[in-house]
Parts: sequence; C-alpha cells; structure tokens
Amino acid sequence: MAAACARPCGGHGARWALPLRPPLCLACAVETLGDGSASLVRKKHVLSRLQDALAWQALPVVQLLAPDERVCVHLIGTLFGMLHTVEDSSALDLFVEVLVRLVVELKSEQYLRCILDESQNELCKATTMRGSLPTFTLLGKLADAIPGFADILVIEHSSLVDHLLMGLTYPNEGIKAAVCYLYGKLYSSPVGTERLSAHFEERLCGLFLNTLGRAQTKELQVNCLGLLKELLKSDHFVSILMNNSKTAEESENPDFLEGENPLPLVLKRLLLTRDEMLQAASSHCVAAVLVHSPSRYAPAFIHADVPEFLFECLLCNSEILIWSVYCCLLLLTEERLFFSKCHTVYGIESLVRSLQDVLQLNNVELHKQGLLLFTEILKRQPVEIKLFTNRGVCIEVIDVLIETVNCPVLEVVVEAVRAVAAFLRKDHLSSPPVPYEELQKLLEAVLKRCADLSPPQSSKRHAGDLLFSVSQSQPANRTLSRVPQRQGQFLLNTLESFRNACRLAVEFQSDSMAQENAFTAPNSESKDTLSNFSEFLLRICDSLCIPMVMNYLERAVSPSVMEVFISTLNTLFTVVPNMRNKFSKKLASCSFIRLTLELKARFCSVQSNPALNQACSSFLCSLCLSLYSATEKERTSSQEEQEMSELLQKGLPQLNYTVAESLLLLAETPEPFSLDQSLCSHQHCFILLLHFAYTLGDRFVPEADLFLAIRNFLLSAQDHGVCPPPYILRAALYLLAVCQDKGEVLDLRSLCTLRRILDNLPDLSLVYVHCPLLLKFFLRYPELMGRFGHQVLQLWFSWGDCKQTETEEAGFGMSDQLNSANPLLPILKSNSSILLILLDLVCSSSVEVAWKVLMTLRTFLERNEDVLVCDLLRSQFLQILQQLLVESSSASLQANRNLPVLLSLLFLVQLRSKGVRELDSTDFKLLHQVSNLCGKCRPRDADLLQPSLNFLYWSLHQTTPCSQQRAVAVLLSNVSLLELLQKVLECTWLRSPPSEPAYLSSEDALLCSGWLLAASLLLYQHRYNTEVHQTLSLDLAEVLNAVIFRKKKPILLLVSIIQFLRAVLRQNFSSPLLVIVGQNTAQGATQPQPSSLQDAALHPLAMRQVFSLVVSLQNLLVHVQLQKDLLLSQAVVACLETLVEYLYMKNQDVALHVASQPWHRFLLFTLLNGGQKSFLQPEVLRLMTLFLKYQSSNIISQKEISQILQEAAEANLAELPEATSRALHLFLCQIQSSHCQVEPVQSGTIQTLLERLLGQRSTRVKHQDIVASVPVKSWKPKDDLSTFKVQRAFGNC
Repeated sequence: MAAACARPCGGHGARWALPLRPPLCLACAVETLGDGSASLVRKKHVLSRLQDALAWQALPVVQLLAPDERVCVHLIGTLFGMLHTVEDSSALDLFVEVLVRLVVELKSEQYLRCILDESQNELCKATTMRGSLPTFTLLGKLADAIPGFADILVIEHSSLVDHLLMGLTYPNEGIKAAVCYLYGKLYSSPVGTERLSAHFEERLCGLFLNTLGRAQTKELQVNCLGLLKELLKSDHFVSILMNNSKTAEESENPDFLEGENPLPLVLKRLLLTRDEMLQAASSHCVAAVLVHSPSRYAPAFIHADVPEFLFECLLCNSEILIWSVYCCLLLLTEERLFFSKCHTVYGIESLVRSLQDVLQLNNVELHKQGLLLFTEILKRQPVEIKLFTNRGVCIEVIDVLIETVNCPVLEVVVEAVRAVAAFLRKDHLSSPPVPYEELQKLLEAVLKRCADLSPPQSSKRHAGDLLFSVSQSQPANRTLSRVPQRQGQFLLNTLESFRNACRLAVEFQSDSMAQENAFTAPNSESKDTLSNFSEFLLRICDSLCIPMVMNYLERAVSPSVMEVFISTLNTLFTVVPNMRNKFSKKLASCSFIRLTLELKARFCSVQSNPALNQACSSFLCSLCLSLYSATEKERTSSQEEQEMSELLQKGLPQLNYTVAESLLLLAETPEPFSLDQSLCSHQHCFILLLHFAYTLGDRFVPEADLFLAIRNFLLSAQDHGVCPPPYILRAALYLLAVCQDKGEVLDLRSLCTLRRILDNLPDLSLVYVHCPLLLKFFLRYPELMGRFGHQVLQLWFSWGDCKQTETEEAGFGMSDQLNSANPLLPILKSNSSILLILLDLVCSSSVEVAWKVLMTLRTFLERNEDVLVCDLLRSQFLQILQQLLVESSSASLQANRNLPVLLSLLFLVQLRSKGVRELDSTDFKLLHQVSNLCGKCRPRDADLLQPSLNFLYWSLHQTTPCSQQRAVAVLLSNVSLLELLQKVLECTWLRSPPSEPAYLSSEDALLCSGWLLAASLLLYQHRYNTEVHQTLSLDLAEVLNAVIFRKKKPILLLVSIIQFLRAVLRQNFSSPLLVIVGQNTAQGATQPQPSSLQDAALHPLAMRQVFSLVVSLQNLLVHVQLQKDLLLSQAVVACLETLVEYLYMKNQDVALHVASQPWHRFLLFTLLNGGQKSFLQPEVLRLMTLFLKYQSSNIISQKEISQILQEAAEANLAELPEATSRALHLFLCQIQSSHCQVEPVQSGTIQTLLERLLGQRSTRVKHQDIVASVPVKSWKPKDDLSTFKVQRAFGNC
C-alpha cells in the first residue's frame, strides 16, 4: 500500500509528487481517500502522510491544489464526508486535523463557507445529536485556528447556533464539551459577543449554568470554564450570570441561592475538587467576576462561603492556583462583608503558611501578590474583630515578615515593609502576651534593610545644614530627581512602620495586660515587656532611624517622607516619658528646630502641604514644652506652661517664614488699636524657638543679627506700651546675653528700656535664667549691676545645684563656657567690686546661699593669687564673723556649716598677704574672735577648729616681733583656748590608729594643727617671757611613745609631734606653759624618782627612753629614704640634733656615748646606698656635721671627709637645693671649727667652697626677696627650713 502511494504515477506525472521520504503522490492520495473500497487503515496511512506534508511541506501542497478549485472542493468534501462515516475516534481526530490544516493553508473563505454549508446540511439531516460531534469538533477547531471564522459563522450561518443549543441539551458530555468549546470561540470574538448577546440572555445562560453545574468529565468542566472565562470579559454577561436583577435583600439572603444553581455555588463546587487546574480556573473566574464590581458581586460569593474554600486552596503547590486565589481574595477585601463574616479570621493561618511556602519559590510576582493581599487584610480588618487570636500566629507572621524584609528583591521588600506597617496595630497584637522581643527583631530588620539600601552618608552635618544645602542645590519641584522613586517610597514605608510601632507602644501604655508578660515565672524578670520595647524604640530611632533620614536629606527632601518622620519624632515624646527631657534636648542640640522651621518655610507656605505643616507645628510645640519642663526644673508653673502651650498651638501653624523673614518680623510694630494678635503671636513663638535652640547649642541665626533683632523687639514693645509675658521676656533676655559677645554694646536708651521693663516686673525671678552668660550680661553694665546685681547673684546662688545642671547639659553638646566648674570666677576676676555684693549676700541670705557664696569665694582665692583683695575681705570677714558669734550660741555655731567655710576663707586671705607685716586692729580683732570661737568648740568639731587653728598658727609666724609678742599674749590669755588645745593634744593617743597610714583624715589634720600651735606657743612664750594664765599638761611618755611606736600615724602628724618635741627639748622641759606629767603620776602626788644617776641627770627623760627615741628616729630616716619624703627626713634630723644638744647639756658622757653608737655608721651607709648614692644629701651632711661636732671618729673617718670634699668640689653648687647648700655650709664650718686633721690642699678646697657657698647664699637671698612678691605659697618665713616645710604642708591641708 505504501509503495502504491509512493511510486511515481505515470498517469499523474511527477509534478504531483511531494518531496517526502518516501515520496508521496498527492493525486494518488486524493484518489485513495475518495475510493470507497479502500480500507480504513490505508486511508489513515494516507492521511498521516498528508498530515506530515501539510506540516513540513505545506507550500508544495498548496501550489498543487490551489490552481484547481475543483480538486480542492473534492478533497474537502471527501474529508468532511468521512467525518460522518467513520466511527474510529483516532481516525476522526486525524480527519479533523488534516481538514483544518488544509483549510488554513489554502487561505480562502470559499472553502470555509463550503465547510459551513456542509456542516449546516449535516446538522439539519441528522436524526440524532450523537453524529453531530465530529461537526461540532471541526467547527471548534476551525474557529480556534482561523481568526475570522467565528465572525463568518455568526453572521452568515447563525442558524448553526440553534444546533449548538440543542447540543447542550443532549445527554452526552462529549458533545456538550465540543459545543462549549465552540461557544467559547464564538464569544471570544467581538462580533460574536454582540450578535449572540440576546441569545445568551434569553436561551443560553440558564442552560449553560446547568451544564456547568452538572458536568462530570474534566473535558466538559474545562470547556465550560473556558466559555465562562470569555463570557466574564463582558460586564453585561457578568450581570446576567450573577442574576443582577435580584434585590439587595435577596443578595443578603443566603437561602435564596440554594434553590437554583447560581454561579457562586457552581464555582464553589469546583473549588471543592482536588484538581488544581479546575481550582485555578474556578478562582480565576471568581476574580473575573469581581473585577467588574466587587461591591456588587462580592456579597454573593461571600454568602456562598467561597472565601473559605479559597483559603483552603492556598495549601496547594500550584503557583498558578495560588496566584488566582491571591487575586480573588484581594478583590474580596474591598467588601466589608468579607471581614464581618470572619472569613479573614478563618483563613489567616492558611494565608501565613502559604506565604511561608511561597517564599521558598523563585516567583517574585507571587511574593508581591501574597504580601499585597496580606497587607490589605491587615489594613481593612475591623478593629472590633481580632485577626490573630493567639501568640503563635503572631510570631509566625513576624517570622514571615522578617524573611520577606531580607529578600534580595527590592520590590518584594517594599511590599513587605507595607505589610509591617499594617501589622503594627493594637488590635492585631493585643492578645497577651505581646511578643515585644519579636517585634524588636522585626523593626530592627526593617530599619537595617532600609539603611543598607541607602547610599553611604557623605557628611556628618546637622539636620538644618542638610536641608539648607539641598534647598540651595536644586529647585523644590525637582527634589526627587536625584533619588530613585522606589527608594524614596521604601523609606516612606519604613518610616510609617516605625511610626506605627511608636503609636502601638503609646496605646499599650493604657493597657494593663500589655505592660509585661503575664506568663513570666515567679521571682524572675522578663525582658519581654513594654518598658524594654519602648526603650528599644527610642534607642533604635537614635542609632538607625534619624541617621537614615539625615542621609536621605543629603540628596532630596520629600514632604511626605518628612511628614511621617516628624510625626514619628512627635510620637516618641510619649513613648518613654522618663526619657522625654533627654530626648528633646538631644533633638534640639542636633538642629531639629532649625530643620522643622526650614521645612515649614519651604513646603508649607501659601497653605500647601497641610499635613506636613500640622506635623511640624505639633512637633515644635511638644519639643518646646518638653524643653521647658527640662530646663525650668526650679520654676515649672502649670499656668505658664498652659499659656505657652496655647501660644504655640495658635501661632506655630502660621509661622511659615524663613529665618531672615522672621528676624525682620521681630522688628515690626503692631498697630496700636489692631485686634489682630497674629504678629505678636508670631514674634513670641519665634523668640521661644530661638531660646530653646540656643539653650541647647543650636545657634542657627548669626548672633549679631539676632542681638539687634531682640533689642529692636524690646524697644518696640516698650515704645508701644506692650508688655510681653514673663516667659517671652525671659527668652529675650537669654538671647541678648548669649549674643552679647558678638553683638554691639547696648546704648543708654536700650539699657534704660531694659531697666524700665525689669522694674515693672513683680519679681526678677520670673525672667531669670540660670545661665553664666546672663549673669555676665547683668554684671557687665553698671546700670544693670547697680540695680539688679544683688538680685541676680541671689538668684544665681539660690538656683538649685548648679554643677548638676551643667553636667546634664554637657551631655547634649553644651558650649565649653557652660561646662565650666564655676562660671562666676572669671567674672569676679574682671570686676572685683562684685565681691562686696557677695559678702553682703553672706550676711543677708539664707544659710544655703551663704554657703555657696563662701565656697565660690574660696575657689576664687585659691585660683587667683594675683588679685589683691586681702584688705577688703579681711574687714568684711570680721564683720560677718562678729555677726555670727553674736547671733549664735555654742550649739548653733557647731551646727552652722557656713562657719567652717568662712574660717577657711579667712585663712586663705591670710595666706595671700605678702611678706611679714604689722598686725593692725582688724587683725587683732580677728585673732580675738577666732580664739574665742575655738574656746566654744569641742575637740571633735574638726571642721571648725582646723581652719581656726590654722589661722592662729599663721598669725604668729606672719608678723613682726612686736606684733608677734602681742599676738602671743592674746592667745595665752585665752584660758578656754588653752583648755581646748589640751584636749585636742590628748586625742593623739586616745583615738585608734587609721587603717591607711598615708591618708590624712580631718581628725589627723586637727591634731597636726594642735601640735604645731602648741609648739609655736612654747617657742614664743619663752622668747617674749609672756605671762601664762593656763598651763598645758602632757604625759611625756605618751608624747615619746607617739614617735617611738608610730602605729601607722600619718607622716604629717609625726612631723608635727616631732616639732613639738624639739620645742620642749630646746627649753629643757622647763616652760611655764607646759607641765610634764609622769606616766604613773596621779593628781596631787609627787613625781617618781629616777632609777639611776644618768636618769637623774637627764630628768625628766630616762636613759631607756633616749635610746628608744634615737632608734625610732633612725628607723624613720630609713623609712624616709625609701619613701623619698623630704619633710619628715629634715624633721627627724633636726630632732636628733636637738636631742644630742639636750643630752650634751645635761650629761656630756651620755651625749658622746649616744653620738658614737656604731649603728650610726650603719645608718649612714644605708642612706648612702639609697637612690642617690651621694654624700651631697641634706640628711647625710647634717648627720656628718652632728658626728663631727661630738667627735665621733668611729662614725666618720678622714676618708669620708675627703670623699665629701671631692664630690662637693666637682659639683655645681648653683644647682644644689637650698637645704643641701645650707647643710654643706654647716658641714664645712664644722670641719674648720673642730680642727680636724686635713691636708693643706683640702683646707684650700674648704675655703674655696665656703666662699662659693657664701656668694650663692647672697644670690638666693636676693632671689627670695623677689619670690616674696609672688603668691604666698612661695614665701619662706624666718624659721629654719624644717619648720617651714611643716607649715607649708599644713597650710595645703
């Protein structure tokens, strides 16, 4: 058979051969198909070959058939006739395929009409619809393959449509499927839609819905849905299908839908199938209906519970089905009934899990559509219906949102951030416990992602500078040209999310259930609390949100972005109430006042951008009120705050001027009889804003211009009789003070105006600002200082804890001038007459104010030694001291904390006196008052006694011999003073030793003062033979034990006791002022008898006490060598010298015996082996001198003398310390006087050294005279060096 078709036919010719392998004769093929005797198998083979020819070699076939119309008609007729004679389904499909392809390739309407005619004839003569299936199938295939076929069928053969309608009634789903397929092609044509509109409405609609509802085979279901899809493209057909003629009441009644077979129920049944293709087609049809009018058609689907089945379909794996369901649900969200029927509550978990699965797919559009649906549900969900009923679903939602936020595709991230903004609602998260920690992670992910997508910040300028630079670089209508639109939208969505989070935190503050996790275990602290969440919001705003917006401002400014940003900052004021003040200070210090003013001036003029204007005005109002409560802690007034709030709320929305325009506005004058208060309101608002900005260091207006504007404002107000409120005057005064250094000096008119304004105030404290610059401003002008200086200084010292306030302000970028420890000090230095006002405050003010004044004066005297105010202060101090002593009793004196400071100041003034001077009457009155004060004190009143004894001690040493004699008489005549001194000295061995030997407590300092004063009184009583009215009784053994058994005594206390011991030894224990009491001597008993002749000679000392004292002093020298304490070393050496002199006078043998002890040589070697390893040390030289003086040849040899001379000759004597030079001079003189055996060369060396030291001493004396004119701490008294060292160290205490 194949060979017959393939071989060249002599009767047909080679031209009919088609180029196939094997070749095919087209003529033979046509004849075979028309041969009734040919078998079906042969015909199928020929058709198969012909199908291949049309598929691969269509042009030769067309070229052979097209010229001969008769052959074409014959072939088409043959094929069409075979459709109705062959029952083999596979053969029928092949016939249809070849016939359709043939007609398509011939491209002639004649053959189409031929087929249509044959089809109509066949359908008319058919006795049953079963034989019509091939015809319907062919027509459907032709309509699908040829675009204009459907139009020809509808226009020229409309009677065929009636046969199609009959096919739908035939109980054969194959025929119904073919008919529906053809109907779908007909209704896909605009002509067919128009021509068959009435046909559908009148005859087809109900039959079609019935067919769709009862379809069992997939083929019929698919073809019905295909037809439905075409029908749903027309709003008219949708209205017919949805039976739009029903009343609204019928649509609301779900029972009405059950009686028939309406479209929603039919589509719902298809959703119930497990076939994902049918579910996708059904959901697509639902969407096709809803897209015409969700409000009209959604209720029918909602009442039919279609949304529930749509949500169930989300658990599939088909991306097409999921997409279709997303689209349906998204359209349903536009109908409120969708939410009120709780379909979202039912399906939210399915949606969340669907999003989780979808994110694993590589389908960006599906991600976006799912997030868009989720966002719309979150936005539209009614507040009264909770969407999330348990914490687990909320956490799943947060996890999904975090995953989408971290998606690499920006479009998906934008949708995710929108979903985050919609999710952050109280009704979505009110089910306890609220997942605060997860919310923190979500917000942090959103902000970090937005920050990562932003380009790096090119500068670290303040907010106002950024906005100003952008406004200067490009016009306002082109601000977004440099920033991608999508990135700006992303930033806007991010800020909306953060704002919603802040609002959420504020709303939860009134919900007790949301304060903390109710399921926290007992006795455990949960981090999942509202407090931690609120602090997180404030922290991340500072670290991420604000820098991100500042970065955006470098490139563009969007009013919508800034409106959300500013309103977010305004909300943050109430998120963490206890951090509100700190947050507002930081915002103001970072130029946010300037930024907001620039935004209003640029975008809100001429009533544009009302939302931005309202946000900026509310933010400035909240910021100013917060700064008011933060900076006016001492004066917060509810009435004043209310007035300020009303002013700001009224004036800020209209304050849309540039800074330059606002400065000009300050100088304008309101009309005298004008009822319009807008000008005053604008002026006052602008002054308040400037005040708060300048307070926090944001000086965005040039100081000189602002100074002039404020001055003109005050002049204008005074000239027109307008008195601004006190808080406005306070702000204006502050701005004047701050800008004074850059502005001009106020003229007399301005000063008089300012004085009149201040005189009209009932109290200056109403306009006072605790600021160093304001203080300087008042004290700068004599006109103001004379009138208000006393009040201003009174307010300055009355205004809380100055240092604490300055420390807080320093954290927000305050200027260095405000951070000064005491800003009044430089003002005092430049104008010392202010001291008189301060001293008057000491007398007239409260105890607290007086204490602060005294502390300020003390600091001033300590830091400014070059200011000569001693005489001025001394008389004032006497007056104050007399007043305190007259008005106070002993108990009140001890409780007065100002008195110790006053006495310390008195001593500082005394130290400041230059050189030795004659005491005048004021000095003696002071001496008398202070000594009487000491007599009223108790030994434990260290804060009073220590500066008082300091003063008495220094008074004895800083005057001439004549005044010194009178001063000693004054002190020795005061019995109560000496009794107190007796008790103070006894406290030395009564109190327990301190734990730290190097620490000098107040009690130890008082003991030092007592021992030094006692030593001075002994010295000068002996010198001037002054009458004694009261003696000091001391136990010598206790004094010696205090030195011998030191018990961790502070070094300065040891030095003081050694100084007293020296004074007693130098007077041979026989002073009228001092009574030596034995250790075991009772009152009224006789002194114990000495135990030996040596003890009798040394009385009241015992030999064992002498040796113990010597050993203790040697140990102290060794200790001093390790500690490098020059003060103690010189005191110890001086005490050894005095002790040996006393022994030599009492018993020469004992003195020589003590001086020649062999351990003295060991002591010298120990000292020489210390750090310096040199003989030229004052301690070594003085010890050598001591041993030479008492001929201790076993201690010092000729070799050591030679070494000292050699080292001295090689040394630069001018560089030696004064103590070393003096010790070397004494050593050389001792060599000459003791007639030591030295070589002639050494004698010359000694003489040369003495001459050089003598010249050096004269130079130093001249230098000492020069030093006497510099601060007191460099002055050297007449006493020996060791005494001065003790005095100076004590003075520093």
